[in-house]
Amino acid sequence: MAQQSHSVTTLPSAKPSPKTPKSVPKLAGGWPLIGHLPEFLKNPVSMLSRGWHEQGELFRFRIGPRNFVLFTGPEAHDFYFRAPEDQLNAKDVYQFTVPIFGRGVAYDISPELMAEQLGFLYPALRESAMRRFARIMFEETSRFTDGLGEAGVIDLPHAMNELTVKIASRCLIGEEVRDQVDTGFAEAYHDLQNGINTLGFFLPRLPTAAHRTRDQARQKVAELFSRVMTERRRSGVRPDDFMQTLMHARYKDGRALSHDEITGILLTVLFAGQHTSAVLATWTALELIRAPSYLARIRSEMQDVYQENADMSHSSLKQQVLLEHAVRECERLHPPLILLIRKVLKPLHYGDYIVPAGTLAMVSPAVSHRLPHLFADPERFFPERFAPPASEDKQHHYTLIGFGGGKHRCMGKHFAYQQLKAIWTVLLDRFDFQFDTAFPAPNYGSWVTGPEEPCRLRYQRRSRAGIFR
Repeated sequence: MAQQSHSVTTLPSAKPSPKTPKSVPKLAGGWPLIGHLPEFLKNPVSMLSRGWHEQGELFRFRIGPRNFVLFTGPEAHDFYFRAPEDQLNAKDVYQFTVPIFGRGVAYDISPELMAEQLGFLYPALRESAMRRFARIMFEETSRFTDGLGEAGVIDLPHAMNELTVKIASRCLIGEEVRDQVDTGFAEAYHDLQNGINTLGFFLPRLPTAAHRTRDQARQKVAELFSRVMTERRRSGVRPDDFMQTLMHARYKDGRALSHDEITGILLTVLFAGQHTSAVLATWTALELIRAPSYLARIRSEMQDVYQENADMSHSSLKQQVLLEHAVRECERLHPPLILLIRKVLKPLHYGDYIVPAGTLAMVSPAVSHRLPHLFADPERFFPERFAPPASEDKQHHYTLIGFGGGKHRCMGKHFAYQQLKAIWTVLLDRFDFQFDTAFPAPNYGSWVTGPEEPCRLRYQRRSRAGIFR
């Protein structure tokens, strides 16, 4: 396939037109009262892609009583992500997370206070921490492989969720929580994950069985974290992790964080990184297994990187460029979050169009990542598109938006890349894999879009000695 050479282009934000603003073009179809709901529930990405093909970078549609507008393409993304909080606001949209994260954190507070809380964590993601995380990622994945035996079948989404919970809890929260993963924390965290569903998006306080279980799980996690913090204060132990960072943090007014605030911030970070990482790790495996020639190149790269020093490190993982390109290509083809949503608080002027207040404005990584004028042969798994001279992701800083953008860009992007590379370096070194079930379709019924089940792999331990001693 011929590759296109792209230069970096800075696209300006759309300015209000001097003409009288027009209504955003409407997506064809829809039903009385329910609008485009049936088509959206069947396949939201197909529906939104149809809208882009028919109307271009901006179009509107309706789901029940709510009006939506989709912004598509780098220039539209740039406008969307740079809009101020008093115009495009996430807080009103993500109220369904409040029962999970808790009061006084994340989307239950002002954007300014949320930024201050998350700012406490940035130092804990510095390079020295990432070097320590690399060893933890290797150790946890090695421990996981030791439990698999010589051959068998794994439920891939379940396995990746289990492994990333262990890695994230140990790296980001603390050894004490990791030690309790198998004795209560993992189960409670899974119940919290199940609290993120379509019904909960619209009615987060509805007293359903799933929501009652969610609330009980939140209480269990809060009690666990509180016990850990109380014991740390009693013993004087001060590990280098997110929990300890928050225990020492102070707001601008000098106030310390409460145990419940610390619990909420830790859950916010864990949810932001763990579930999406597990899904992306799953898609990465699936795509590599059906691309054996590229998989062989990754194994060859592993041999080159580790032939002199068979110790995984932050530095060695950065050298695994081919594997990173595969991860980024899976982020492009299978973004865990297919929709990012904000509420329009004040009318938005984009080009010749006006988006009225009250509208829910969206971007869709799943649609934008397959635009044919940005990505050559966009339906194809082709990691080389991220390498020079093509460098298709370098056309604009919002060409690839799997980790969001603007103030709400995911702070754990590089942690996620490193984690996925560590996991699959170890697994590919130890095992050969093949499909036990057909390549799955996306499960659009989940807020985080993983594969439909069943999704199983057969594995066989490789006969030759591995690269890690």
